[in-house]
Amino acid sequence: MARTPSTMLELGTPAPDFRLPDYTGKQVALSDFTKERALLVMFICNHCPFVKHVRHELAKLRRDYRVEDVAIVAINSNDIAAYPADNAEAMAREAREFGYTFPYLLDEAQQVAKAYMAACTPDFYLFGPDRRLVYRGQLDDSRPGNDVPVTGRDLRAALDAVLASAPVPSDQRPSIGCNIKWKPGNEPAYYGRIS
Repeated sequence: MARTPSTMLELGTPAPDFRLPDYTGKQVALSDFTKERALLVMFICNHCPFVKHVRHELAKLRRDYRVEDVAIVAINSNDIAAYPADNAEAMAREAREFGYTFPYLLDEAQQVAKAYMAACTPDFYLFGPDRRLVYRGQLDDSRPGNDVPVTGRDLRAALDAVLASAPVPSDQRPSIGCNIKWKPGNEPAYYGRIS
């Protein structure tokens, strides 16, 4: 299974704007998340084994953190023509089956993924109250087949720090996963870059 590392967007970067449909067609925008103390943007999909490995933890994050404190949104930027297992209908099934109660959005033009410099699924971006990036990195050390339990340790430590108005841990390790499935000719300049 091919592994692609996160590009590790620069800390302090303002949250790139987005307005995307969820799997029902309802539009969701960055501007919908203004009251919460933290915003977690996750790039995921349905078919990636790295996402499948952690999807129960992704749903648990929403259950464990109050909606008033943490906004969570997931974005699927894969080429759905080439990967129909990631289309809107499949996203709806995934959300129902695994209890995703956060918005799950489709970035069909792949422009939002480019704005975030997203490279892999899963890829995590945590923004503080001022919507500047405070954490980008892995969920935890668990990977398919490495027998490390999925705990969300790294991401949870960053979330807890934001909610406590404390410094976010500076040791941030890149997320690892399947590369975003770019439409032919739409690959960003950073595609394939290892940081």
